[in-house]
Amino acid sequence: MPADQRPLSPHLQVYRLPLVVLMSIIHRGTGVALAAGLLLWAWWLAATAAGPGAYSIVQAVMGSILGRLVLLGFSVALFYHLSNGIRHLTWDAGRGLDLSRARRSGRLVIVATILLTVAVWAAVLIR
Repeated sequence: MPADQRPLSPHLQVYRLPLVVLMSIIHRGTGVALAAGLLLWAWWLAATAAGPGAYSIVQAVMGSILGRLVLLGFSVALFYHLSNGIRHLTWDAGRGLDLSRARRSGRLVIVATILLTVAVWAAVLIR
């Protein structure tokens, strides 16, 4: 078969990944992001123990626009990983494994992530 008549292999411009697959990849990514976020938490704890000077530096960094964006991303990762982890626990119990329920629970995870993130940030910013 000549090279110009062979079918092309699917690539990302042609092939669309299903929601279940994308959510699995994102779940792994949020786990890595949470591990990196623990370094920020450790920095904050160390600064708290080190005294007011170190603590004010951490507060200034985390209170900046970039710091708040990082904290927002961390909270989105936290709530996504939590919600999707609960979804995986139900799968481990043998429930919701058929494709329609898996898609529905995937959409529910996305909605829960958004609602939880907005609720926490609203509570933090309103006070």
